[in-house]
Amino acid sequence: MSVIRVECGAGRLRFDDIDISCTIGRGGSCAAPDKREGDGCTPLGVWPIRGVLLRPGKVEAINVALPWRWIGVRDGWSDGIDDPAYNRPVRLPRAHSAESLIRPDDAYDVIVVLGHNDAPPKPGMGSAIFFHLSEGRPTAGCVAIDRADMLRLLPLLTPGDAMEILP
Repeated sequence: MSVIRVECGAGRLRFDDIDISCTIGRGGSCAAPDKREGDGCTPLGVWPIRGVLLRPGKVEAINVALPWRWIGVRDGWSDGIDDPAYNRPVRLPRAHSAESLIRPDDAYDVIVVLGHNDAPPKPGMGSAIFFHLSEGRPTAGCVAIDRADMLRLLPLLTPGDAMEILP
């Protein structure tokens, strides 16, 4: 198992010999038990990498060793604390609150799904904690890096890898 290390205070992401800048949540970082839906905090801890979601026409799936799939206009992620599918991928439209995975910006062209609050999900403890592309501003609680850096890092990741988010 290899670990991507994110140092929130320094704004750095390190993996093997890669040392790059990264962006975290607008609310800074927080202890995982203190994470709440919508707080903008990036949860501290070690989170397994579950897989990758890719936007067709925006990125190619060349040399991706992690489990992956294409996303489309009906793909979403539940952030509704009253939803039985909370913090899970869902189909849109949906009666409960859910975020579309097809965004008007490029942030979700590559989504690396992190295993935060998913085994099993606890409503209100944070959803959709992803590792995705940076849009030059803080995230809603995710970790983000530039497109070129993601495309360099993505082929190096393998099943069993994790992300460690440090203060």
